[in-house]
Amino acid sequence: MAKFKIDKDKVKAKTINRTIRLKEATFNKLMKLSEESGVSFNKVVQECIEYSLSHM
Repeated sequence: MAKFKIDKDKVKAKTINRTIRLKEATFNKLMKLSEESGVSFNKVVQECIEYSLSHM
C-alpha cells in the first residue's frame, strides 16, 4: 500500500460545505498533523479521505 502523503499544493477546487462529527482523539491527531505539516486542518482531512477511498 502506498504511504500516506499530504499534498501541499494550493489548488482551488470546487468544494461542498458539510458538517461532520469526529471523536476527540481523531480530531487531536488531525490537528497535530496539520500543525506539523503546515497545512490547513481542512486539507489534512481532505487528503485522508481521498487516500482512504483510493485504497479501499
